Amino acid sequence: MTDLAQAVATQMANIEKRTGKSLAELTAIVQASGLAKHGEKVAMLKQQLGMGHGDANTLVHMVMQSHGDALAAGKSDADALDAIYSGAKAGLRPMHDAILKVISSFGPFENAPKKTYVSLRRSKQFATIGPATKDKIEIGFNMKGVDATDRLLAIPPGGMCSYKTRLGTTAELDDDLVQWLRTAYDASA
Repeated sequence: MTDLAQAVATQMANIEKRTGKSLAELTAIVQASGLAKHGEKVAMLKQQLGMGHGDANTLVHMVMQSHGDALAAGKSDADALDAIYSGAKAGLRPMHDAILKVISSFGPFENAPKKTYVSLRRSKQFATIGPATKDKIEIGFNMKGVDATDRLLAIPPGGMCSYKTRLGTTAELDDDLVQWLRTAYDASA
């Protein structure tokens, strides 16, 4: 079993423990809700069962079988990245690759492409990278003890990341950004 598959299995077991409901019962709740949109289902689980965003989001993905990762979609990582950076967003791919090159210098990590972004993980997710607009990439960071700035925006608790920033050119891949990436990377060991 891959590290990612093991992490998901562990999270699902923890969801069952925290809610006191089996996966079959939780699946039935989601399916019986009559809600169509992913976000609506997540919000319903958070409200009705008191689930955190990460658990509710993972459960909905599992129930809808919409994991979005390359393996689940039968795509290679390269194909998934090509899909993320297609059309008007194709010009952002070199910036994405430059960011990954910097992170690769820190040590090993796992790429987990989703539908619209890439999750970067060690023992847990430390960053996300994906197009925010046709001319900007957004990087999400999971880290603590860092002061927000005009450039590094704090995200309210409960989201996938604790901070985010956007960049439009590789020139913005400066010492500050590299330090934020390093801090998030080190915190995910």
